[in-house]
Amino acid sequence: MSATRTAAGLAAAALCLLTPAAAAADVFAPTSASSLIARIVRPTLGHRTADGHSPVKARLRTSASWAHGPVGLMVLGSRRAASGRLWLRVAVPARPNGSSAWVDRDAVQLVRTRWRLRISVSMRRLQVLHAGRIVRSARVVVGAPATPTPRGRFAIYERVRQPPGEVIGPWALHLTAYSRVLHSYAGGPGRIALHGRAGGLLADPLGSARSHGCVRMSSSFVSWLARRVRPGVPVEIR
Repeated sequence: MSATRTAAGLAAAALCLLTPAAAAADVFAPTSASSLIARIVRPTLGHRTADGHSPVKARLRTSASWAHGPVGLMVLGSRRAASGRLWLRVAVPARPNGSSAWVDRDAVQLVRTRWRLRISVSMRRLQVLHAGRIVRSARVVVGAPATPTPRGRFAIYERVRQPPGEVIGPWALHLTAYSRVLHSYAGGPGRIALHGRAGGLLADPLGSARSHGCVRMSSSFVSWLARRVRPGVPVEIR
């Protein structure tokens, strides 16, 4: 057998070995370059498993609870039920951190995003990625030792524009993450947010660990972010 035929045979065998894995890949799961956002188009229930009969984990509405903006949830994966109906696993804003639920594919509109945020608590730095490449980076203020910023895989839940002169700057980008220490703070449920800084918050320098768990940045930077990211954009905190 010639070397050419041997190489061709090996390549064909390798292709056969790879095909089942490729077929098993979940096209709805996020990658390093992009992810899907499920926009809720009608009130729906998020279930514990991929069917409409398991316990309800979340009641999902078309508008968010704080600013009443549209709801977009990061899609984590998919599963087809025995009935043939397609279900999507989405990240939901609920305790404990990392909570997810299964929603009916027909209850959402899918939008692809190439944006994602990556936050290093130890380096106190936020990186903005687009299509897998870092396009901007900035120092931030993270949680103090007694009120740490939680680590994990989260997403933007809603964008809340702030009144002029607000101490947390012009925008607060609420996450699906919650403080592990505070269960209620400033009228909210202890949800972590990315926001700006003004007034007394300017006394805590960028690059420090002095917040109640939120991630603070310059007001100009959070305004830049708010123009680009939407609910459902992945946020990795590590």
